[in-house]
Parts: sequence; structure tokens; C-alpha cells
Amino acid sequence: MRRLFVAALVAALSCITANAQTALKKVYDEEINPLQQIDQAVAKARAKSKFVVCQVGGNWCPWCLRFADFIEKDTTISRVIADNFIYAHVNYNPRKSQGTEKQEQGRALMQRLNNPARFGFPVFVVLDTHGRVLHIQDSSFLEEGQGYNPQRVLRFFKSWTPEAVGK
Repeated sequence: MRRLFVAALVAALSCITANAQTALKKVYDEEINPLQQIDQAVAKARAKSKFVVCQVGGNWCPWCLRFADFIEKDTTISRVIADNFIYAHVNYNPRKSQGTEKQEQGRALMQRLNNPARFGFPVFVVLDTHGRVLHIQDSSFLEEGQGYNPQRVLRFFKSWTPEAVGK
């Protein structure tokens, strides 16, 4: 009986260690005001003649973290992003009710970005150099299995570069 307990304990610890090693990096700053974050991204984009991509979601969303990991590891996609966009991980949690200030920020964020939450998370909002919404991308069209399809993701980003849009 004791050996069985020890074996089970070792197996459980091995699983915990393996999960900790494969955990995805948290990329959303939950403390920053998302509206100010977007304003800063737009100012940088204007100065560099780029567009902004807001990846709206949160550290609570496994698909959001998977996408961040995916684009970081795919060098072709990360190059297209770096060359054409200011990328912002914009924190939004539809279930979090930490008081009226956070709720009001969430409402204002959704209004500013033309209510992208209707597509689920993550959702991608492309803004021009003036902060106007050019496109909202439902991430489900970019998914494949338990990850993302590189060709679809690359097509999305290439279709919304300043050059492709003609700006």
C-alpha cells in the first residue's frame, strides 16, 4: 500500500513538473488601462507608418496565450508583424467584476473597438494610424486543431498591412 502511494505521489509530481515546464507565457498586462495602451500603440504606429493590431483577450484565455506563443515562434509571421504593425495584447475579461472602474474601462474598450467581443477570444482588431478600426478578425477562422494554421494567419496579417490597404 505504501509503495502504491509513493508511486502515485511521484507520478503526480512528474505531471505537475511537466505542466509547469510547458505552461505558456502570460502576455497580457492586467494592470494597464487598455484605452491608454491603445493610445500609446497608435502614437507609435503613426510615428513609424505602421498599423496597430490589438489582440484582445487575457491571461485567462488559453487560446490567447497559444496564439501569442505561435506568432512568437513562427519567424515568417513574426517578421511580417514586426515590419508592419505595433502589436498590443489588450487585456479584457468579460467575467471579471472588480468594481465599477474596471467594468467601465471594459465597456469603453468594447465601444472603442466596435464590440469585437461578439467573436469570442482572442479577437484581433486592426487600427490605422489614427486609431480607427479597419478590421475585426474572428480567430476561429485562423484555428486548426489545437493550434493555428500558419497560412491563414499569415494571410490575415498580409491582407491588413498598410501597403495592402493602400495607406
